[in-house]
Amino acid sequence: MIQKVNEVFRPLFIEHPRYFILLGGRGAGRSTVASQYAVAKLIAPEYFRAATMRYILGDIRNSIYREITDRIDEAGLTNKVKINESTMSLTYGENSINAVGFRKSSGDQKSKLKSLASYNCVIIEEADEIPEEDFMQLDDSLRTVKGNITIILLLNPPAKNHWIIKRWFDLEKSEQKGFFIPKLKSTATDSMAIVSDYHSNEVNMAPASIAQYEAYKETKPEHYYNMIKGYVPETVLGRIYNFIEIDDVPPEARLRRRGLDYGYSNDPTGIVDVYSWNNSFIWDEVCYRKGMSNKDISDVIKMREDVLLVPDSAEPKSNDELISYGVSLVPSQKGPGSVNQGIQYVQAQTVYYTKRSIHLKEEQENYAWRIDKKTGETINTPIDMYNNLLDAGRYAMESLKPYDDEVHLQDESIPLATI
Repeated sequence: MIQKVNEVFRPLFIEHPRYFILLGGRGAGRSTVASQYAVAKLIAPEYFRAATMRYILGDIRNSIYREITDRIDEAGLTNKVKINESTMSLTYGENSINAVGFRKSSGDQKSKLKSLASYNCVIIEEADEIPEEDFMQLDDSLRTVKGNITIILLLNPPAKNHWIIKRWFDLEKSEQKGFFIPKLKSTATDSMAIVSDYHSNEVNMAPASIAQYEAYKETKPEHYYNMIKGYVPETVLGRIYNFIEIDDVPPEARLRRRGLDYGYSNDPTGIVDVYSWNNSFIWDEVCYRKGMSNKDISDVIKMREDVLLVPDSAEPKSNDELISYGVSLVPSQKGPGSVNQGIQYVQAQTVYYTKRSIHLKEEQENYAWRIDKKTGETINTPIDMYNNLLDAGRYAMESLKPYDDEVHLQDESIPLATI
């Protein structure tokens, strides 16, 4: 089978580092070349067992999986490759490509990433969506000796404080303030980066698409320099919160609520204390840990000053168990549009966070609205990442919000024992 591969991606087919980072702007053809690589390896005689991955398993179907099946069809291999649409797996002789998600679905807390010990290739699309801890777990599980292990990460550049940027790249100032040009670190000897944009792929692009990309330079410069040029932004685009760091909780601040967002295997449990102070609020990180049982959570809570707990109402059995351990709580208020309404309420307040709240700092710097990658417009839906402590704090804050048509939870005279 002969495939015409964009010359800029030639190293992917001839070099053998453990990590290949395909980074840059839209229109560069990263997904196309990754699918070409996957099909070439699938039908080659050498051992090849690959996982195509995204954060949510279902998102693979209309992205990298579809790209690979398109390449198979274009090469006339449909009758030679066994394709299982339901599991998104492809088999050719002893070689195979299988769809694997870090999570089965959004909000899934129970499933764990299965072992990929026998795999020698992983292709991760939208790799910036993957938390560093999950990537490390995946990386550590790859240990076959049957072939060279290759991990391919495909992504548009995230903000400069993202773990992928910190791990693999040095940043040079660009012509646009607030954006940087990524350069692979000289110390990353087991890695290769191919940074590209649409200029590398103009032969495969319609003139109208190129003109549209160029127009963004004037109409949407942030979108142009990040999503089109592939530069690294100073801060995450579409950032939701901009809290203020404070050294510690002042003695005169008053503890008002404690928020709880449940986690377990995939996400950490997040607990945040919320204080009122000088017509503003202070958030103090209490706990950020995976694998906590409800008894563990109650032990952490009962070691601290007693205050009303506001946990996620989507976990009624866990809430009942906490009550059985003597924890005073009232579940968070949820309903259609409640997440955005809660975000808007928090945004309208002045919020500080303590210097010791290191995970809270990371979350509020990275929590962002979804952005339409074609237009650069923010979508009124937050990305379900970097929000364990932020959700906990939001639950607590919302319970302090005055409501005209229901009981004011901010009224401290309410009995707290088993609300």
